[in-house]
Amino acid sequence: MLNAEEFIKTLKSYQSEKEYRKIERYFQEDDEDNRIIGVRMKMIFDLASDNREMPLDEVEKLLGAPWYEARMGAVSIMDFRVRSKQTPPELRKQLFDLYIDRHDRINTWDFVDRSAPRVVGGYLYELGKPRDILYRLARSDNPWERRTAIVSTGYFIRNGELDDTFQIAELLLNDDHELVQKAVGTFLRHAGKQDPERLHSFLETHAAGMPRTMLTIAMEKLDKKQRAYYRSLKE
Repeated sequence: MLNAEEFIKTLKSYQSEKEYRKIERYFQEDDEDNRIIGVRMKMIFDLASDNREMPLDEVEKLLGAPWYEARMGAVSIMDFRVRSKQTPPELRKQLFDLYIDRHDRINTWDFVDRSAPRVVGGYLYELGKPRDILYRLARSDNPWERRTAIVSTGYFIRNGELDDTFQIAELLLNDDHELVQKAVGTFLRHAGKQDPERLHSFLETHAAGMPRTMLTIAMEKLDKKQRAYYRSLKE
């Protein structure tokens, strides 16, 4: 079992200039907090899977690292850990607490998407915990916390619970961050697959005021006539 330092050393041994250039395109400006090594995602995920039993204090050290790939490894370890049926409730809580307490280190859309559904949403659903935390995150000044709020509801949707998705989407209707808008649209679309009428009701009420990006994604699976109708509400 690798510790955080050894994990990062292994990542650096996988460095590829091609992968560096590929990842670099996703960062629009120099960011000392998201320094890039240049490692294929599959290699990060495989390394994380092999080290899913890493102690949480070492996982937190990975989250504290400046390397993008190290933090992707950390959230992947957290995700792999909670997927296991052998993970006891107390450890699920510790993983949840680590995610929330160190959200300052979970600061890209893909870190959120890689771990929030199961580490946050799965914990709240499987252990029957109050979901107030999601509404607090939805009101945060931090866009990645707001994205966590809506992305976490993906776990609820898969289990047939849609209320939180629609309620949090309503809180985020006027969000000015494109990557939050996209997440809201995506999870409204997912919820709409299970309850089309509820999605139609939501769009009937809110389409006129929704950011265009959010609306477009939310209605992707609707037919051409329906999409044209909801777009017309914005005009």
